[in-house]
Amino acid sequence: MWFYIKLAWRNIFRNKRRTIIAGTAIGIMLACLIFYDALLIGMNETMIKSATGSFLGEAQIHAAGFRDTQEVERTIHNPEQVLASLKSESIIKSFTPRALGLAMATSPANVSSVMLAGIEPETERELSKVDDAIREGSFLEGRSQRDIVIGSKLAEILEVGLGDRVVITAAQAGTGDLAQEMFRVSGIYHLNINEMDSGMAFVRLPKAQQLLGIGANIHQIAIAFIDTAIASRGDLPFWKKYSRDGNEAASWLTILPQFKAILEMTGMFRGVLAMILMAVVVFGIINTLFMSLYERLFEFAVLRAVGTRPWGVGKLMLFESGALGILSAIIGIIMGLVLTGIVAKTGIDYRGIEFAGATFQELLYPVMTVWQFIIYPAGVFIFTFLVGLYPAMVASRMSITESLRKSL
Repeated sequence: MWFYIKLAWRNIFRNKRRTIIAGTAIGIMLACLIFYDALLIGMNETMIKSATGSFLGEAQIHAAGFRDTQEVERTIHNPEQVLASLKSESIIKSFTPRALGLAMATSPANVSSVMLAGIEPETERELSKVDDAIREGSFLEGRSQRDIVIGSKLAEILEVGLGDRVVITAAQAGTGDLAQEMFRVSGIYHLNINEMDSGMAFVRLPKAQQLLGIGANIHQIAIAFIDTAIASRGDLPFWKKYSRDGNEAASWLTILPQFKAILEMTGMFRGVLAMILMAVVVFGIINTLFMSLYERLFEFAVLRAVGTRPWGVGKLMLFESGALGILSAIIGIIMGLVLTGIVAKTGIDYRGIEFAGATFQELLYPVMTVWQFIIYPAGVFIFTFLVGLYPAMVASRMSITESLRKSL
């Protein structure tokens, strides 16, 4: 065994230039796989963070059916009890209650439909990024109950600025009677999410409850967990615990089903890319090994003539392909580590780009894991070793007499 290993390493470096070119080509393929895998992980994390961190939250509690109908009457049952129970949950980082309702925003210049969100500014800051996206003014920092925060595009539609008056008209729960309140714009935010920038307005929770006629009730509790991975666990007892008495607890995977499909597709993307790259590289591997074989036909023929068994020659070719695989894996690991490490420091600026319903809010950083530098290099070695079976079989079946006549 050691004899074949030492001989294989010596043979692949008999033509250093060819071996280095072939090894570098396979190494580039491996580096691309490592970088692409890290990029997909980073993209998934950034998409989830952008979607859940802007306003959605990692999970939500509603009255059953509220997500589908958005009916003002569908408020959370026993909200005080639910909120008190959430305070004792060790897996929860923060949560905030909200009152939501469709309304009309009117200014002296124009009118537009909006989703009116009644919030508690103190707890909302811990969960969403609206306060960080304030461009002008402040995020409900004053004591006035008539402050309102609107998006930048909504401000353009209504042609209003800080301190201008906006009238909100909403249908009250139960009766359907229209209620109106006048607010003054205290803040203008820009999240770079069209639906929010043009269609959401924030007021204090008590004012929204009064305007919507729901008393002390709420429509939604947005939740952030201590670990983002918790929300993706379908078997978490949390969902059953809070999905009773007419309420429903749902993770962001349920609220945004398109994200689940995207995450499932990433595994397929990895496989397709790996197959394409492997198919391209396989010809380079076979070409390198066959060139090495035909250069040494006379040498192999002499080995066979002096008593070497057919499979002995084939085994030598197989070990040479394995040595090429190890060399390629080392080159690929180094290149992949350098490439991914550099981009992981600088990031890729996809901010403002919308994908699968989520708008990237932060730089995209590839995420490196130990397994990327174990599984993919091992796969390249095994693949190269298997590809070497074909030239090994050709070498073991060659004719001694014909090979002795050939010399390159």
